Amino acid sequence: MDFRHVSVLLDETIDGLHINPDGIYVDGTLGGGGHSYEICKRLSPKGRLIGIDQDGEALEAARERLKEFEDKITLVRSNYCEIGTILKDLKVEKVDGIVLDLGVSSYQLDNLERGFSYKANAALDMRMDLRQKKTAADVVNYYTEKELYRIIRDYGEDRFAGNIAKHIVRARADKPLETTEELTHVIRRAIPMKFQAKGGHPAKKTFQAIRIEVNRELDVLRESLDTMIEHLKPRGRICVITFHSLEDRIVKTKFRENENPCTCPPDFPICVCGKVSKGSVVTRKPITPSSEEIEKNKRAKSSKLRIFERCQE
Repeated sequence: MDFRHVSVLLDETIDGLHINPDGIYVDGTLGGGGHSYEICKRLSPKGRLIGIDQDGEALEAARERLKEFEDKITLVRSNYCEIGTILKDLKVEKVDGIVLDLGVSSYQLDNLERGFSYKANAALDMRMDLRQKKTAADVVNYYTEKELYRIIRDYGEDRFAGNIAKHIVRARADKPLETTEELTHVIRRAIPMKFQAKGGHPAKKTFQAIRIEVNRELDVLRESLDTMIEHLKPRGRICVITFHSLEDRIVKTKFRENENPCTCPPDFPICVCGKVSKGSVVTRKPITPSSEEIEKNKRAKSSKLRIFERCQE
């Protein structure tokens, strides 16, 4: 299967990076290499791109796509949360820019065997890194009803989270849920028919929630942004594309904290905590796709781009 992935907000991200032709850039979610290709095109022979992805299939597809730039790229199979270790191993202290394009790629959704999609029957998997042990089947069959409720409510933002969790626990008592089709049937039974006709596929939010839990997506993002900003050169930029409100909230909060980390009470006349700003938020409001882009690529609809620039030390 070809690794097809249409990069969302591509021009806006590349513009936002303010690419230095001799600089070092990190694509933390390499995917099919769409953003990386555009970065490489703008690099001089001195420039360098480090591409990170935990999906082995994505890595090989990107290697093929970026073949013409092979003398300036380094590809690493890992999670972007390991960026500190990766840069240390490559003897790189600071970089000029970082890109994160979060969520699941078009390829992963379309590769039905991976179990990300509710549109076809497959094993409940949803692992972005096939080397990891925990799968969607583990979450669905072994989490308590309370834990299932929490992740479907928090990560899926589904108003019927309690009922869905109850139905999953009831169904797996007869036999373990092993396929996407079995899970989808259970979810359909948990949501009243009058609500199924609107708001997209009834399983969409629960599948999103389980995928986020399996891959620890929000934890990884929350734990990585400070480190990434720390590894930016003066005036270096990080561009993050999110696809749902939970990711966007984390990015917005982390960028603000790095811009203004002071923890002194507001009535203190001067700052005594000693925490200094790491830089500034470039995007006061997130950049969103044009109607033309959404028309060409429906998956772009919920995307938001936020940019942070490291201060000039």
